[in-house]
Amino acid sequence: MGVRARQWLIAVVGAVLTVAMLWLGLWQMRVFEDKENESAAARATQPPAPLLDFVSADGTVGDIYGKPASVTGHYLASQQARVLSADGTTRVLSAFELADGRVLAVVRGVLPAGVTAIPAPPAGELEQSGVFLPSEPGRDTVDSATELGSVRLPTLAQFWPQQLLPGFITLPAATSAAQGLETAVVALPSGAGSIQNIGYALQWWVFAAFGAFMTVRFIRALSRDGSLGTLAPQEEE
Repeated sequence: MGVRARQWLIAVVGAVLTVAMLWLGLWQMRVFEDKENESAAARATQPPAPLLDFVSADGTVGDIYGKPASVTGHYLASQQARVLSADGTTRVLSAFELADGRVLAVVRGVLPAGVTAIPAPPAGELEQSGVFLPSEPGRDTVDSATELGSVRLPTLAQFWPQQLLPGFITLPAATSAAQGLETAVVALPSGAGSIQNIGYALQWWVFAAFGAFMTVRFIRALSRDGSLGTLAPQEEE
């Protein structure tokens, strides 16, 4: 077999092996992401836990983000806002005052198509539950007391005078429907995917880089003297 043919053979084999290892790395990353999503979904389906068991008076938060939580209090009908979400829907955000005077932001649901007026919240003392989430990232919008670009608590604190809890809940579909609203989609935080899968992915990508490097070395060695002998260490005379 001629030198050129051997170079082509090495290049093809090296390319196939490199692509295969890159694909294996990507597959391991997909496994990691799937495990994260499964973990987040599992957290969101747990029974509601009392929120104040996990949020202390100084604002310290325990392991409750991404889990259903329940609170008792009453809505402040004068403190409501529309949240113009990135998906084009308009969420209804209402202030829910607890017995200790702190306020929890509650996404009660989504305004139905064609509706602009925010329905009044239920009156009286009641219990509300929903997945507890941290403050959302800000959006490039002009916020006001009645119209926000996201449920961003530092922005909301400029318009609501009470101390805010460090998170918000989104009511489930049945509760939203009972209040004349449609279901609001909950963007679950990342779960705890296996860090081992990330290690495997990085390992395959390192192998791919090494394989590409050695393929180039083999081809260059053949172009110099027609053999791979120059890759072996030279013995001293």
